[in-house]
Amino acid sequence: MAKWMSVAQVKEKIRESSAEEVTASYLEVIEKSKINGYVAVSEKAVEQAREIDAKGHEGPLAGVPIAIKDNISVVGMQNSCGSKILEGYVPPFNAHVIEKLQEAGAVILGKTNMDEFAMGSSTETSYYGPTANPWDLERVPGGSSGGSAAVVAAGEAPFALGSDTGGSVRCPAAFCGVVGLKPTYGAVSRYGVVAYANSLEQVGPLANNVTDIAVLMDVIGGYDRRDSTSIDRKTAYQEALVDDVKGLKIGVPKEFFGEGIHQDVEKAVWDSIHRYEELGASWEEVSMPNIKYALASYYIIAMSEASSNLARFDGTRYGFRDRGENWHSMVSATRAEGFGTEVKRRILLGTYALSAGYHDKYYLKALKVRTLVKQDFDRALSKVDVLMAPTMPNPAFKKGEKIEDPLTLYLSDVNTCPINLAGVPSISVPCGFTDGLPIGLQIMGKPFDEPTVLRTAYTFEQNTDYHTKRPPEVA
Repeated sequence: MAKWMSVAQVKEKIRESSAEEVTASYLEVIEKSKINGYVAVSEKAVEQAREIDAKGHEGPLAGVPIAIKDNISVVGMQNSCGSKILEGYVPPFNAHVIEKLQEAGAVILGKTNMDEFAMGSSTETSYYGPTANPWDLERVPGGSSGGSAAVVAAGEAPFALGSDTGGSVRCPAAFCGVVGLKPTYGAVSRYGVVAYANSLEQVGPLANNVTDIAVLMDVIGGYDRRDSTSIDRKTAYQEALVDDVKGLKIGVPKEFFGEGIHQDVEKAVWDSIHRYEELGASWEEVSMPNIKYALASYYIIAMSEASSNLARFDGTRYGFRDRGENWHSMVSATRAEGFGTEVKRRILLGTYALSAGYHDKYYLKALKVRTLVKQDFDRALSKVDVLMAPTMPNPAFKKGEKIEDPLTLYLSDVNTCPINLAGVPSISVPCGFTDGLPIGLQIMGKPFDEPTVLRTAYTFEQNTDYHTKRPPEVA
């Protein structure tokens, strides 16, 4: 069986043979994997597929395998968030997105590797070791959803779910040469997703093409009363897949092309914009002056929310527990041993930003900057239909290159975190290569205007062949 198949091709293969056979073939590929993309493989995947065969392949994703990031709750499977402190924790309930996938007939292959508690841009902070980029096994796949992007790029799953707090779907999508969407905040329920920064994160799909992204969004998108941030709004994602951008107005924010952008990345993105011109779109430069403050604002808000969210992990109720003479020493020992270095760093910085005397100076100021960033997006998108920029300033870097320099690692999120502050939708699609490594084009849209974002991405995909390239390292 071919390793890289679209959802339509997988469904055709299931009709020709069976869901059980297709699932078993993916499990075979996973068993031979070189990338450490999965931290757990489902023992019930073949059984699930067999049941779907018996029912007659009902549902839009009947028998189609999918990989799930290890911070999304699945009954009967570990949900460790890539951390020792949650080692062995198995949730007693499914996340909303898992319920929707199971209703659609999808088969869950396993849980994918990630930066610990989604804190990182390289999938190097995982307790289970780093994931390798399928294009070059010595390089990172991006993060924090690096495992999800890598298994899709390596042909170990047709598509996957990740979560995006500051670029955690789009960064690995760009580094691994796949498509990744961060939906509008509130478009997909976060119920059952272990929280890192509640006001920023959003579940998002990763796939080898835009069509499969839309297919998955039609399944997982929609209202959920259990998530207070969920918006009751219906969107037909697949209906937006039209090969036509005539009359489309593109905004190019000059602040996203600042110092540090790799010249090949910049060229590939501009070549893509000119390709849109040839297809009937027009572009104009726009200015978003507050974007230069977005990265600092993002990290203060994200770390502050993380320090609050991660306070629940103390060894008392679930996961790893260390010994101590009393409750206080037990909790201290558990957290010291259970949390990794990056998580501890962010908890400490977040706690400091929220502490008495510093709350107004840091956290409140960051919230005000967030409002200014949102207003920048509103102004820019009032003049144009979409914004375009590089997803990441550079191609995938080598393992170990930035992990000891947190500030340099944080700076790699400069083009992705503003979108999370504003809550708007954004997709990364492959748009070129440099030294054999993929480059991502980022397309941003108005809140809940995923249809325009998807149509724009789909048209580009239909008129280029970057999404058809496959990594030689795992071929």
